[in-house]
Amino acid sequence: MPIYDYIYGTVDKNSNTLYENSVKRNEESPNVVHLTHLTTPESIYHLRLGFAYLASKPYSSVWYLWLLWPVTLWFMVLTKIYRRTFVVERNRFDQIRLQTWAIPTYRVQYCLKRQKESINNMIEEAVLEAEEKGASALSLGLMNQASFSASSHNQYGEVYVKKHPQLKVKLVDGSSLAVAVLLNSIPKGTTQ
Repeated sequence: MPIYDYIYGTVDKNSNTLYENSVKRNEESPNVVHLTHLTTPESIYHLRLGFAYLASKPYSSVWYLWLLWPVTLWFMVLTKIYRRTFVVERNRFDQIRLQTWAIPTYRVQYCLKRQKESINNMIEEAVLEAEEKGASALSLGLMNQASFSASSHNQYGEVYVKKHPQLKVKLVDGSSLAVAVLLNSIPKGTTQ
């Protein structure tokens, strides 16, 4: 609740009831999940969880974020300890429920060989969680598809499909998504 509503006495009497009812409501399971990652320590402020002003603009480093370095360092320690995906945003378009999940790793960690197993385990847990929640598709963010060569990380999600052949959730990377869009844009009956 906005603090200014309390200060100026403009609080709606039904706000507390509405809040309590929304908290009691069961969490909606997503139809589609996009699995992304953090890029730099300051990128947390560009999420919806951070500052709306920064989230509405393309990512760029700004001088006043240096003032928040104590908070940034605290968040880095928290992500190092927590090591689980978290929901960044939830969207609903008609009957389709979309969620964006983030893996608490930074871009530089994908380049470190000692992080490979840890990152792959987090991605695998996210795939299995999406499966458990009934998602029909999970798209892998750029660094979650593979690192700098197909053999170095998870081979664009193929590792998880081979390891769990019973998966119902479809793993989608950017290249297969582009092919699907291209194929669906070709008019039916086209032969050449």
